[in-house]
Amino acid sequence: MAPDPAVAAGRTAVRRALAAQPDLAAGDRLAVAVSGGADSLALAAAVSWVAPRIGLQAGAVTVDHQLQDGSAERALAVVQVCAGLGLDPVAVETVSVGRAGGPEAAARTARYDALDRAADEMGAMVVLLGHTLDDQAETVLLGLARGSGARSLGGMAARAGRYLRPFLGLRREATLASCAALGLSPWDDPHNADPRFSRVRVRHEVIPAMEAALGPGVAESLARTAKLLRADADALDDWAKSVDSLAVVDLVALPAAIRTRVLRRAAIAAGVPAGALTAGHVRDLDRLVTEWHGQRAVSLPGGLVGAREYDRLVFR
Repeated sequence: MAPDPAVAAGRTAVRRALAAQPDLAAGDRLAVAVSGGADSLALAAAVSWVAPRIGLQAGAVTVDHQLQDGSAERALAVVQVCAGLGLDPVAVETVSVGRAGGPEAAARTARYDALDRAADEMGAMVVLLGHTLDDQAETVLLGLARGSGARSLGGMAARAGRYLRPFLGLRREATLASCAALGLSPWDDPHNADPRFSRVRVRHEVIPAMEAALGPGVAESLARTAKLLRADADALDDWAKSVDSLAVVDLVALPAAIRTRVLRRAAIAAGVPAGALTAGHVRDLDRLVTEWHGQRAVSLPGGLVGAREYDRLVFR
């Protein structure tokens, strides 16, 4: 019997994503990040079906953030579901979430650290995440609100390091339908309805308001925009990587979009923490090149400065 269309769509997305990875070989192990929500459960089910059919092994990881009562019991329930799907091994990573960057960023940092640790321990070549087209649309709007530039508006990459996101072309409704067809019962995290979180407000207020004003298809348009901008940003980054001179005459000759990328890369290479380097810092460095009036060195995070000396930009 043919599978439910939503189930088939998930399997097809996973198969295509894995087939596009040249570093995967028969016998390699994958790990699926499973929270217990519909997106990750649908992904776990799809991976458990596809992986053995293409000669891959598949395990799973669930992260207990310890942010809600009963989180340990829910993690064990996820383990049972994953084991029932045939995923092996299934690991539980218990983390303590800090406060740096706010609750959402702190939880994200703790989660990815835990996923990296678990993947290393089980020897997983890639970790699959259940982010959907809806998540991508939300990410684009959040980046737009922060004024973060093309790279942020490019949203989440289908592959970033060891992380693979096969479901970026699927709507959230498809993962819910897949779970229903397979008899899986997703856990609805109450944080996903908590308006204290900016992503929740975008999901439940901003996007519905945009669709009411502009018509349906807003999420698809945002995701399509992200794909186009990511391709543009990748091309600009590749150009910037080819520039190895910090001589002012060479920097001035570059388009601004390339020059600022070169300056950012140079600052990070000199030791400035990437997460602390802001657009304002890069703008001030750029003024040393394009609006030089003898100004002082630019103070940078990490105890460094950027300065113009003998018609070159230097970091010390």
